[in-house]
This record gives sequence, C-alpha cells and structure tokens, in this order.
Amino acid sequence: MAMTPSSPLRPHVGRFAPSPSGPLHFGSLVAALGSFLQARSQQGRWLVRIEDIDPPREMAGASELILQTLEAHGLGWDGEVMYQSRRHGRYDEIIEGLYRAGDLYWCRCTRREIMAAGGFYNGHCRTLGLTAEGCAARLRQHHPVYHFEDQLQGHIAVPAALAEEDFIVRRRDGLYAYNLAVVVDDMDSGITEIVRGADLLEPTVRQIALYQTLGADVPAWVHLPLAVLADGNKLSKQNHAPALAQDDVRPALWQALTFLGQCPPPCLRENTVDEIIAWGIAHWQLARVPRQQKIVLGAR
Repeated sequence: MAMTPSSPLRPHVGRFAPSPSGPLHFGSLVAALGSFLQARSQQGRWLVRIEDIDPPREMAGASELILQTLEAHGLGWDGEVMYQSRRHGRYDEIIEGLYRAGDLYWCRCTRREIMAAGGFYNGHCRTLGLTAEGCAARLRQHHPVYHFEDQLQGHIAVPAALAEEDFIVRRRDGLYAYNLAVVVDDMDSGITEIVRGADLLEPTVRQIALYQTLGADVPAWVHLPLAVLADGNKLSKQNHAPALAQDDVRPALWQALTFLGQCPPPCLRENTVDEIIAWGIAHWQLARVPRQQKIVLGAR
C-alpha cells in the first residue's frame, strides 16, 4: 500500500502527548511549544493526550501537574484531554481486527531469546498459530517502510532489520505497546501533523507501516531537535531534568523560542505570558528551527 501524505486541504490538527512519568522539563517545553506554534500559526487545532498506558512508570499526580504546567505557560488546548488508560477497549478492537485480517499473530519469544539471536526478532512464531495466552501480539510486516520524509530533518532512512521486524503491538504482560496506542489515538483524533522530538525518528517507520495496514491517512512529520546535556544525554525525566518553574515561566518560554531558532527579542522576556505566546504565533517559522537532531544546552 502506498504512503498517503496528509492532504493540504484537511484542517490542521496537531497534538502534544506526554507520559505522566514526572513533571515537564525544558525538553518537554520545546516539544510542546513547537507543536503548539506549528498548529496555531496555521489556524489549526492543538490537542493534548496523556499517554498513561504504562502504570509501573507513572508518577502519582503527574497528569494533573502536566496540565497545570501547560496552562501556566500559555499553552491552551482544544477539546477534552484524551487519556490512553481509558481507551483499552479501542486498542483491543484494533488488535482483534488485525488478527482477523491476518495482519497480527501471537508470539511467545522472550527478550533474552531475541537478543541472543541478534537483537531483532526473526519471525520465529509467525506460522505457529499460537493463542493469546502468555504471548505478545506482533504486527505482520507485509510492506515494510524503509524511509520517509520529515519536514525538518529531511530524508530519513532506517536499517532494513528495523523496518522489516514484526514489532510488538501488545506486550506479554497485557500492556499495549507505544507504537499501537500512538497510531490509533492519532488516527482517531484526526491528527494531520505530528511534531515531536527527534528521539522518535526511527520508530516512525513502524508507525507509518501500521497506518498503512489500517488503511488510514499518514500524517506529516516534524521531528524537533532534542535538548541534550554536555555529555550527550537527552534532557529527560530519567536523567532527573529539573521540573519547569510554575511561578515565573517567562524565562523558560523565551529560552525555548531561542532554542527553536525563532530569535525572540531580549525585551520579550519582560512581557506577559500571553504576549510572549502571541509573538511566537505571529513570528513562527519552521524554516528557522535548526535542522539538527540534538542541540547541547548552553552551547549557543
């Protein structure tokens, strides 16, 4: 099936989809602000989704804190917030449909066995006809996607082993895989363009493959540069990145605009949050965003 890009005639719909594993940090703000400005500058809608499908990794109260932080930074969303934890029935419906169509099978191979075989799954269970009990669900790759065009990073090609692997859409423990949930949610929300961090470049080919398997329109892609520390590690919750301030948020907003190459005037720091956001919408140019996958904080 050929890849169907997002039609320019469709109303622009963007989104921000954090996981509630901790408070938002500067790297989160860059992704949120970039996706917000890309949508608002095109008079589009901007949605927020909480990706709470992995309870062991979630922090109590993080979802509410994330929403409060977005509001404090002037990033107001459209419609109701979507919670993945409330969509299990929809994911099961998709999995059942894929299975009936012959696009999904059950796999009992362990991570240790896959690593011992070279790190990529070799299709061992493809023809065994296993049942769901104690097994993971894998998407059968009929038409692997080896490359795609990103509106910021350009032509992205991935190793054949990654593109051709029958990847997991539901884990052995019953939790839904990110690649399944994100595609189903974005498809159901009518997302036309996905703006997110460059750490998700490689999984994009798997998501495109799932869109195509489901017969859905493929959104456009924009992968923003990641904020990294001097040692090259991504600014993240796992690396104990400091949480965004909740009182005076203007310095972080100004810094995020600067990080994204928008060259805000120094005097803008003293303006109100609403004025900073309004300036960002009026002056937003994706072409100004650095075409890099990583930017070291403090190096510019």
